[in-house]
Amino acid sequence: MEDAQVADLIEELADRGLTIATAESLTGGGLVARLVDVPGASRVVRGGVCTYAVDTKTSVLGVSPERLARVGPVDQQVAIQMAKGVRSLFGASIGVSTTGVAGPGAADGFPAGTIHIACAYPAGTTHRLIHVEGDRALVRAGAIDAALRLVRDVLDFAGVQAED
Repeated sequence: MEDAQVADLIEELADRGLTIATAESLTGGGLVARLVDVPGASRVVRGGVCTYAVDTKTSVLGVSPERLARVGPVDQQVAIQMAKGVRSLFGASIGVSTTGVAGPGAADGFPAGTIHIACAYPAGTTHRLIHVEGDRALVRAGAIDAALRLVRDVLDFAGVQAED
C-alpha cells in the first residue's frame, strides 16, 4: 500500500471517530510502525503488540492455549482471537492481526509465505488467508500490505462507525 493510501486510511479512521490497534506475530511490529509513519496517526492508533512467541499470544491477547497446542499459531481462529484480543486490550474500535510463516523455510507444517490476517470490529470479524512468494522481507511486507488492505475493505464494506 502506498504512503498516500495509508495516510488516507488514517484520515478516514479519524473522520469516522474510529481507533485501531495491532496484534502482530510474523510482522514483528512492522504493521503498527507503518501506521505511525503517518503524521497525525496518534489520533487513531491506540497501540500495538508483537506476540512473536507462541505463549505471549495467550498471556497478552487471550488466545486459547488449547487451540495453540492443537494447531499452532498459523491458524484462522488464532488470527481472529488475536484481533479480538488486541481490540479489547487497547479499547480500540478495530483490531487487526497478523500470524504466519515469514520464512525462509516452512514452520508448523506450513510453507513460508502462509499468512493469516484478521480484523475485529464492533459488528464482527473478517479473516483472510494469503500466500506471499519471496524472501522473508517480501513476505513480511506483503503481510503488512494485506493487513492494511483488509482494514480498508472493512471500512468500505462493513460500514464501521464509531460506537455510541
